[in-house]
Amino acid sequence: MNTGVNDLRRAYLEFFESKDHLCLNSFSLVPQNDNSLLLINAGMAPLKPYFTGQEIPPRRRVTTCQKCVRTGDIDNVGKTARHLTFFEMLGNFSFGDYFKHEAIAWSWEFLTKVLELDPNRLYPSIYGEDEEAFEIWTKEVGVAPERITRFYRDPETGECDNFWEHGAGPCGPCSEIYYDRGEKYGCGKPDCKVGCDCDRYMEVWNNVFTQFNGDGHGGYEELAQKNIDTGMGLERLAVVMQDVDSVFDIDTMKAIRDKICEMSGKKYQVDALDDVSIRLITDHIRSSTFLVSDGVTPSNEGRGYVLRRLIRRAAKHGRALGIDGLFMAKLSETVIIECKDGYPELWEKREFIFKTLTAEEEQFNKTIDKGLEILAKMEEELKASGKSLRHLELRSFQVRTHSSFTILTDSL
Repeated sequence: MNTGVNDLRRAYLEFFESKDHLCLNSFSLVPQNDNSLLLINAGMAPLKPYFTGQEIPPRRRVTTCQKCVRTGDIDNVGKTARHLTFFEMLGNFSFGDYFKHEAIAWSWEFLTKVLELDPNRLYPSIYGEDEEAFEIWTKEVGVAPERITRFYRDPETGECDNFWEHGAGPCGPCSEIYYDRGEKYGCGKPDCKVGCDCDRYMEVWNNVFTQFNGDGHGGYEELAQKNIDTGMGLERLAVVMQDVDSVFDIDTMKAIRDKICEMSGKKYQVDALDDVSIRLITDHIRSSTFLVSDGVTPSNEGRGYVLRRLIRRAAKHGRALGIDGLFMAKLSETVIIECKDGYPELWEKREFIFKTLTAEEEQFNKTIDKGLEILAKMEEELKASGKSLRHLELRSFQVRTHSSFTILTDSL
């Protein structure tokens, strides 16, 4: 099959439609009637009222591809090959309908039959005490017991990656599926295996079995209505299917990355500092484009500040790459072209997106230019008095180690 991001998204949704799931469009990044979240950060987040019973779902089986924004690791974006602020989360959900048997079987069917991934490179994991999941994997799906990894709770903290819970409320064990990308992505250690921190074994699927109600203190009761919450990062899946090094190399991301290189005259993977800027802009322009599309505008608080920070960081690194003039709106056009297949609203709102990005970029450029003027004036005054800038404690941001200028601005 075709392995492009848009093809994979379509294949996933169509597969679960064939399993009697209602395919819903992605919800807005702006949470509706949920003050606990600033922005939607997971595929199941907009569906919480269905899981809790506050609202009746349109169908008991639902599938989505949800746009998400997480900024907790924003300082790592660009510095690594995997951190993103914007990503797409594929999901299939059951609200009191099917449970472990179907969820596990369908995850394996999609990966091995539809995507035709080699079963010998797929490794399931389970919560250590979930014997039911172990039996399903070994006796129904046919995975050898030695290929299944059990994850247990930390004896000191009580935490476990394969048991999903967030305070009191519905919770339950997980069963993930990892893909072995090969030794070239490994750490070289003889005991490298599923769960290692290196990039060899990549998690591509996570089945969450919501079967308990936790009291927040280690007590659990079986839920009368058990649910399924499946999450799979579309960008991660594309890395596996396209056999590329990182999320910045998949087709839709590479198109943005290449446009940045064209605008700046830089080449990717030639200079490490350039690469940080290229990756950061690639990510931030996607987040900014989708946030504006959902009605978020730059401001100094809340989600508006998140957007302002993303735009200004991208603009700042654009200058570091030597891009002349305003470029965010033009780059956003590439994002829209690459993503409109799954999100047609981007094309419909393109003029508003361009206008918003341009206005914020212009305002930031004025701030930068004004700061440079102040800095130059200070430098002249200090030189006249026989001092240097080292005599001042300035809050500054050095754009590049080999750059000849410093930007005075807010910490972004």
